[in-house]
Amino acid sequence: MSSEEQAPAAEDLIDNTSQGRLELYRDGELVGWLYYTHLKPNRYALRHTEVEPSHQHQGVAGAMVRRVLDEIRAREGTITAICPFVVDYLSRTTTYADLIDARHPGYSDRASAESARAKARG
Repeated sequence: MSSEEQAPAAEDLIDNTSQGRLELYRDGELVGWLYYTHLKPNRYALRHTEVEPSHQHQGVAGAMVRRVLDEIRAREGTITAICPFVVDYLSRTTTYADLIDARHPGYSDRASAESARAKARG
C-alpha cells in the first residue's frame, strides 16, 4: 500500500447506556454519538446527533446513523425520529422505512412518515 493510500478506518459502535447514546469509534477514537431514549416495547427515540469538531464534514454523521439503524434493525426494534439529521437521512432513503414506528414516527407530521413507508413498499 502506497503512502497515498489509506486503509479503511476500523469502526465500532458502542452502546453507552449510562449516557443514553450510541457512540461511533474510528480506530479507537470517539468521533460521534447519537443520543437516544429506549422506550418500551423495543422502540428507540433518536433524539440528537453530534460529531466531534475535528471529524465534521467527513461523512461521520451519515455513517453513524446508518450503523445505529442497522443495530436497531438487528435488535428487531423500531424508531421514533426526533433528531433533524436522522429525519433528513430517512427522507433520502427507503432502506430503513420499515424501522419507523407507525404509531410514533416522530416526524414533524404523520404524512411524511407515511410517505417514507409508502416509498419503501414500492
